[in-house]
Amino acid sequence: MTQTPFDPSRHRWRVVTVPDDQSSFKIHHEYTILGHDLAGGTLDMVVRWYGDGGHCPIHRHVGTTTILVLEGEQHLRDVLPGGARGPEKVRRAGDYHLSTGDAHPHLERGGPDGGLVFFGCHAKQDGALYEILDEAGNVVNVTTVASLVDDWKASA
Repeated sequence: MTQTPFDPSRHRWRVVTVPDDQSSFKIHHEYTILGHDLAGGTLDMVVRWYGDGGHCPIHRHVGTTTILVLEGEQHLRDVLPGGARGPEKVRRAGDYHLSTGDAHPHLERGGPDGGLVFFGCHAKQDGALYEILDEAGNVVNVTTVASLVDDWKASA
């Protein structure tokens, strides 16, 4: 069987950054949407982190999410009530995980050489994929299939 790696250059990427003075940790990553079904509540995307310590915002998956590390590493730390951070978990290229939407809020970034991770997202009835939280633990945004697709399209 011929192995065909995922080729990031074949996709359009949406850069996500937040000014350093708006967060106690660096927020920097990119994502591309591979496909989606609004009526079915599904979305497939790839997230790319560089080895610069950039994270996603604090978030909690509320739907079922399939995770497959394609390249590099995915580093995660749960954000516990009161803001304490749990121990770091590391997933390496080839690692698979299934989140059933009952996870703690967490911080997520690439490893020292970055990371490329596939997410197969399956929303509940309301279309919600994940909640973004502030550092005090308050939900500041509910990201749905439609809102993520709209954000990605707006970056074209």
